[in-house]
Amino acid sequence: MGVKMPESEIDVIRTMLGSKPRPVGWVERRRRLEEIGSFWPVASDVKLDPVDLNSVPGEWSTTPGINASRVLLFFHGGGYCSGSIISHRRMVTEAGRAGGLRTLAVDYRLAPENHFPAALDDALTAWRWLRDQGVAAAHIAVGGDSAGGGLTVALLNWLRDAGEQLPGCAWLVSPWVDLTMSGQTLVTKDAVDPIIHKSYLEELANAYVPAGIERKDPRVSPLYADLHGLPPILIQVGSAETLLDDAIRFAAAAGMADVPVTLEIWPRMIHAWPLWNAGLEPGRQALANAGAHFHRHL
Repeated sequence: MGVKMPESEIDVIRTMLGSKPRPVGWVERRRRLEEIGSFWPVASDVKLDPVDLNSVPGEWSTTPGINASRVLLFFHGGGYCSGSIISHRRMVTEAGRAGGLRTLAVDYRLAPENHFPAALDDALTAWRWLRDQGVAAAHIAVGGDSAGGGLTVALLNWLRDAGEQLPGCAWLVSPWVDLTMSGQTLVTKDAVDPIIHKSYLEELANAYVPAGIERKDPRVSPLYADLHGLPPILIQVGSAETLLDDAIRFAAAAGMADVPVTLEIWPRMIHAWPLWNAGLEPGRQALANAGAHFHRHL
C-alpha cells in the first residue's frame, strides 16, 4: 500500500475553499468572501485606523518600522460585487509590512447596487483624498487583486488622460482586465481553478456594466486601453487560474506600450493566493516580491 503524501499548503487552501457549497446571492457571496479572506487574522503588531476618504470608507494599516511617507493605495477584488476591507485585510497589511510602507484600503461601492462608474469614481476620490494629505504621487503605489487590479489600471489611465501626476508604481494580483471574457484560459484552466469560472464572471460583468456601456470600454476592460505612459507595473498570477490569460495579454499590451512591466506566473497557485499568506509560503513570497517592487520604485 502506497504511503499517503501530506497535503501541500495549496491543497489545504483548496480544501478550505471547497468545504462549503458555492454561495448563491450577493449577500451570501459577500459573507463567504469575508469568511475565507479573514480565515487567518491580521498579525498582532498591525495597527488599524478607519478613515473617511470624503465619504468613501477607508482603513489605514501600519506595522513597526515602516516609512509613513510611502503609501500603498489598495483596491480589493471580488468582481466589483463583493470583497471588502475585512476580506483583504491580512493580504493588505502584510503587503505593507513587506514594502515598509503604510497601506490605505478602500471600501468602494459595489454592484449591482452601484454599477459602473461608481467604483472608479470612489477610486478617484480616494486618490485625491490621499494627495490632499500631502502625500507625493511618486511616493504612492496603487494596487489591487482581481477586479481591484482592473480598477487600479482604470484609475491610472484616468489620471494620465487628465494630465495628473501618476503614482510611482502599480501592483496587480490575478487582475481581471477583460470583461468580454475572451481569454483562452477561461476554457483551458476551468477544471483546475477552484474559484473563478466563466459563467460566474458573466454574472459579475452583467451586474457591474450598465446598459449602454460596451464591455470593451477601456474604463471597464483596461486590456483594450491605450497603456502608454503608465508607471512600472508588477503583475502576479497563478498558473492554475482561469484569468491567467488576462494577466499574460495585459503584460504584453503594457510592454508593447513601453510600460516597464514584470509578469510573474506562479506554478500551481490559484486566484489571488496571497490572500492566504499566513498559511501559504508562496503567498508570503509573492508579497515579498511586491514589497521589493515598492522599495525599488517609490
